[in-house]
Amino acid sequence: MKVAVVLFSVFVAAFTVDATVYFKEQFLDGDAWKSRWLESQHKSDYGLWKLTAGNFYGDAEKDKGLQTSQDAHFYALSARFEPFSNEGKTLVTQFTVKHEQKIDCGGGYVKVFPANQDQAHMHGESQYYIMFGPDICGYSTNKVHVIFNYKGKNYPIKKDIKCVSQDDVLTHLYTLILRPDQTYEVRIDGEKVESGSLEEDWDFLPPKKIQDPEAKKPEDWDDRPKMDDPEDTEPEDWEKPENIPDTDAKKPDDWDEDMDGEWEPPVIQNPEYKGEWRPKLIDNPDYKGVWVHPEIDNPEYQADGNIYKFDNIGVLGLDLWQVKSGTIFDNLMITDDVQEAEDFGMETWGVTKEPEKKMKDEEEERKRKQEKNKEQETEAGDEEEEEKEKEKEKEKEKEEEEKEEEEDEDEDEDDEGDEPTAAEDKDGGDDGKRGEGIAKKEEL
Repeated sequence: MKVAVVLFSVFVAAFTVDATVYFKEQFLDGDAWKSRWLESQHKSDYGLWKLTAGNFYGDAEKDKGLQTSQDAHFYALSARFEPFSNEGKTLVTQFTVKHEQKIDCGGGYVKVFPANQDQAHMHGESQYYIMFGPDICGYSTNKVHVIFNYKGKNYPIKKDIKCVSQDDVLTHLYTLILRPDQTYEVRIDGEKVESGSLEEDWDFLPPKKIQDPEAKKPEDWDDRPKMDDPEDTEPEDWEKPENIPDTDAKKPDDWDEDMDGEWEPPVIQNPEYKGEWRPKLIDNPDYKGVWVHPEIDNPEYQADGNIYKFDNIGVLGLDLWQVKSGTIFDNLMITDDVQEAEDFGMETWGVTKEPEKKMKDEEEERKRKQEKNKEQETEAGDEEEEEKEKEKEKEKEKEEEEKEEEEDEDEDEDDEGDEPTAAEDKDGGDDGKRGEGIAKKEEL
């Protein structure tokens, strides 16, 4: 029996000596998740969620998560927790997501909202603090969103972070680490895939330096590394026309100058044409290099050491669109300790990843064998039908042969009946002689 109260407790922050877990959800207590998560009423046709471990899993109960269940729908669901500020602290947002439907177009990200977010009216335009996670649409969009809100405006990361392939149907662990030194790190399956500084990888602030509006390139600045050789001259035989009349062409015999005008031979490309002459290039003795526009400090730039800070974090939301449903969200956590998130990731995703893959591979092997057996049965059936057809052909040929033999025997019997007997041949001879005698008497 699970110790559900301990395992699924999510809203009361769990404190340890070194870490604070502000939010933690594993969906281990059946339909009780519905008491903690609230569906938005902003639209009447939001997609429905169901609790399932999916088709492949390591543990049928522990791996249950929330799955999108209706194609071509928006989804809007959120959970509230005790508000906090990440001032002076590391902020870690982590969750697992599985696109077992081979997602074609849809989001797999989460949003972190301020505590004053009205959950009943949460929607795509609701202002959030952080949006993080994979987004896939065809083969053109395959990225991990890392979007921060700064002074009321959303800023996407300037780097392109690839997520797992849209054909991948297994569970993956996504982790975003935001540090008070204004640095960040993105991990997929525990491995760092991107990192850097907030100021460099987002356009939160104006640039520190700008081009000096007063500076101009000197008129005598020569930035040509090469120049025409002034001593190079065009050869006398260079100029040749690009096209010339075809000397082999002949005027057609039926050409009528009154009707067709004066005949002219067609034009062909001149084999002696060399193109436009240009002098050869030499090093430019006056070359000064590429002129670099001088920069000055940007008067509009003001450093801000609090870009990372969010004062009133209190809601985690799943606000997304999916063309093909089937994505499963699970093992969500918000904490201030990287090690805590790592341990949680290994206790959940780390434990299930291998059994899940094994189950998937075994199922695919079973289906492959099933298909192979089906093909073999089909082939065997085809061969059996082919044998039956051959037998029918043989029987038909045999019947035809027997029929031909019977017809030949009947013909032989008819021929024998038409031939005269020996007695008939003798009588026929006497009748002949008698006839000859009668003829002679008539002559006398």
